[in-house]
Amino acid sequence: MNDQPILLAAGGTGGHLFPAESLAVALARRGLPVELVTDDRAIRYGGAFPARAIHTIASATPRGGSIISKGLAAFTLLRGTIGALSLLRRVRPQCVVGFGGYPTVPPLLAAAMLRMPSVLHDQNAVLGKANRFLASSVDAIGSGFPTLGGVPQSLRGRVTCTGNPVRTMVIEASNVPYPDFEDGRFRLLVTGGSQGAKVMSDIVPSAISLLDASQRARFVIVQQARGEDETRVREAYAELGVSAEVAPFFADLPMRIAGAHLVIARSGASTVSELAVIGRPSILVPFPFALDQDQAANAQHLAATGAAQVIVQKDFTPQWLADHLARACVDHSGLIAQAHAARNAGSPDAAERLADLVVQTIQSARQRARKPETAA
Repeated sequence: MNDQPILLAAGGTGGHLFPAESLAVALARRGLPVELVTDDRAIRYGGAFPARAIHTIASATPRGGSIISKGLAAFTLLRGTIGALSLLRRVRPQCVVGFGGYPTVPPLLAAAMLRMPSVLHDQNAVLGKANRFLASSVDAIGSGFPTLGGVPQSLRGRVTCTGNPVRTMVIEASNVPYPDFEDGRFRLLVTGGSQGAKVMSDIVPSAISLLDASQRARFVIVQQARGEDETRVREAYAELGVSAEVAPFFADLPMRIAGAHLVIARSGASTVSELAVIGRPSILVPFPFALDQDQAANAQHLAATGAAQVIVQKDFTPQWLADHLARACVDHSGLIAQAHAARNAGSPDAAERLADLVVQTIQSARQRARKPETAA
């Protein structure tokens, strides 16, 4: 067996590390060693990452702020690239796979300089800024959605739709049947992504308060709320007499999704992909201030299947939500149809498909390297 690893580059948030983790598991099943390169911010996510080694490099985001801060960020990325060159010469990976965000820039640039095989994976429906910068220097691009915006026409031949790799616990949750309504309760999950979302804490309890007492009594709510919002959200539900569990983070979120009749969420790539694989109807409220409007594009992909209702944040009012929830409570067949549509849109085998792309990229690079010898 080749002992040279496949080096995965990811960092910053769980949104980048979770797909990398899923790919690492898929590669390990094929007997391929994996190592991770990340930045200091991601170590809290990566402690249990399934890799034989975890390396850290310097990284920064060169956007926003003053010219001085941008210059410092560029210098940090340069320093990180020098460090990545040293790392890659020492580790000699078979391939470098990047998952987006600026922590992937130094290792992918170093791979291009050293002419090592490389793959990018973008979880969103629009190519991110860091990936856009790197796209022309990699051998292949895996996309999380059937279409990937922001890719220059000249590079479209490098794009393969693999879907978004999801964690093992998501696959396990996908085996849970859609909950029935026999006990008369309506199970609602509210999540704002890994960082929470203040708008959910502002709108959802207010919407529940607009329902009549008999409707409110049916709800069992699980809501993720940021630490600063947790107490007020919990107290609001208590005053309404609504059964609710409120916390800043749920380690078992995929199972919470599986246990819900309806999910209200942001539309980050991981959330949308997990909703599809598990197969649950949703109300999606894209983050409105993203430069690339990637969450809006993600949400529209799921909405096009009939699995989700998309509402822009300015229209996501307590009255709109109350009306929607009142209808959902009585339209069980509609929710079940949405759940089926979501599942049909999911890609539970995305990690294997991405692993296939990585292996194909390595094999193609080896064939190119042998060509001069054959010709001679």
